Amino acid sequence: MTPFMSRFASQTYALMRIVAGFLLLWHGMQKLFGFPGEPQTGAPAYIVYVAGPIELFGGLLVMLGLFTGWAAFLCSGFMAFAYWMGHGTHALLPVLNKGELAALYCFVFLFISAQGPGIWSLDRVRASRS
Repeated sequence: MTPFMSRFASQTYALMRIVAGFLLLWHGMQKLFGFPGEPQTGAPAYIVYVAGPIELFGGLLVMLGLFTGWAAFLCSGFMAFAYWMGHGTHALLPVLNKGELAALYCFVFLFISAQGPGIWSLDRVRASRS
């Protein structure tokens, strides 16, 4: 890695964690509250009442960097489950079954789980106080 690239590695990782959590959070908001956009109609109840809270609260925790490892690990597993249940039954490859987003989220959250909260996180603030 060049000195220029490594100079901003902590900040770009923090931005990735924040943005990934932020984007997942809005999927949960849409499932639970129909905002933004239209409420989900015709979806099975478990999609709304299981997936919605995991996306909303998991995304919020990852975005804030609070209990990051556990929250990101849960979101990663949930996204793997979503991929195989919602997309993987139609075709194997994500480009064919429209599961690219779920697959990408799965591995981004797995990376965040392994990497930890990083800078700009509430976990870091909590660690510095103890």
